[in-house]
Amino acid sequence: MIPSSPLSTGPIGVFDSGYGGLTILDKIRELMPEYDYIYLGDSARCPYGPRSFEVVYEFTLQAVGKLFELGCPLVILACNTASAKALRTIQQINLPVMDATRRVLGVIRPTAECIGEITRSRHVGILATAGTIKSESYLLEIHKLSPDIVVTGEACPMWVSLVENNEYQSEGADYFVKQHINRLLDKDPMIDTIILGCTHYPLLLDKIRQFTPGHIRIIAQGEYVARSLRDYLDRHPEMDARCGKGGNCRFLTTESGNKFEESASIFLGRQDIKVESIALE
Repeated sequence: MIPSSPLSTGPIGVFDSGYGGLTILDKIRELMPEYDYIYLGDSARCPYGPRSFEVVYEFTLQAVGKLFELGCPLVILACNTASAKALRTIQQINLPVMDATRRVLGVIRPTAECIGEITRSRHVGILATAGTIKSESYLLEIHKLSPDIVVTGEACPMWVSLVENNEYQSEGADYFVKQHINRLLDKDPMIDTIILGCTHYPLLLDKIRQFTPGHIRIIAQGEYVARSLRDYLDRHPEMDARCGKGGNCRFLTTESGNKFEESASIFLGRQDIKVESIALE
């Protein structure tokens, strides 16, 4: 059991296997700048996408435990793979033992909640990592809310590497982006909405739009996760009261701080990131 007091306040924790979750954090801070945040990237062990359910669960649980130790009353898994492979088990099995007053939320549910109001054809595509596609988490979450929607997935294994190697704007990225969009639309030509089911993919948005027919709407997760979090805190004032509101943000990584600072600048578009290195176990 991790000690806590209902009266104590702390930052909102935002966890990702690496850097992609920074696109989620950026939108959350844009909407709710008054809150305190800790971002934790397990960059030394990324990517999570190809790893087994068991390993992703173990790594994610370690990260949640660390953020709880650092005082976070609420943790957002800003990682589709962690949300797909670990969230439910942590919520149902671990939270009651660790601290039943704290909460862990993911990024798949908020995205799924908006789709029913957006798609007109009721055919939706998912572009994501192999692990997220294999988990069928988007299919399951969307069908809980809108069982009539046809959901088609396409794994894009090269896209994360394109972003993390700062090649997402290069001509070399064109082939891989066009290839997977074409494959997705070949599977279901009636798709009118595509969800970017990986937090790295918003950096490829210009390329994705370039090779996607104009009538198809592209959904990046950040703004929907941010709105969902704000709504959650509005509906749970007891949790909102536990979230610190000093406008501060702290960045942690499991790899070299300098390496993380360099990569984080790609995702956040600024150079003033100061990062601390920590260990997870």
